Amino acid sequence: MLEQKHSRIAKSQKSKPIPLIEMEVSIMKMFGIRQNIIVPNISWGFDGIHEIDLFVLRKSGLAIEVEIKRSLSDLKADFNKTHHHKSDRISKMYYAIPEELLEKSISLIPNDCGIILCYKINNNQKNIARARIYREAKLRKNSRKLTLEEQFKIARLGCLRILGLKEKLIKLNKT
Repeated sequence: MLEQKHSRIAKSQKSKPIPLIEMEVSIMKMFGIRQNIIVPNISWGFDGIHEIDLFVLRKSGLAIEVEIKRSLSDLKADFNKTHHHKSDRISKMYYAIPEELLEKSISLIPNDCGIILCYKINNNQKNIARARIYREAKLRKNSRKLTLEEQFKIARLGCLRILGLKEKLIKLNKT
């Protein structure tokens, strides 16, 4: 089992980094897109919250933030942000990184934050991105459930993302 893990890391180090969109999709699948509302790229429309790579809204009304980092320099730069990913509307915080960055990154990631590892598996000649929780995030003491109005805003932002993606697909198909 341990040898498989290390061989998977070695293979992924030789290959290209996992594209951001593949990391996003693998994390969304890991959190369960049928059980949760998951919205990528929240940067506006949610009243004063900082930019969030993936916003996971659970049925309970609690929210999870996932910050996706593809490189060590990207991770280090994140700690210079003034908001420090603090909000009473975020109950848990995760950093998602490529599996091969774990050893270099683990000491930088705060202990209360969870770690999600993204990696590729070779399935019938297709490199498929996957994600798994390496370290569970701790529940933030000062966090709260989102109000129904806030939950509706998140759902609305998700619908706007769908519209934007469909418009991009239309443009791509016309070229």
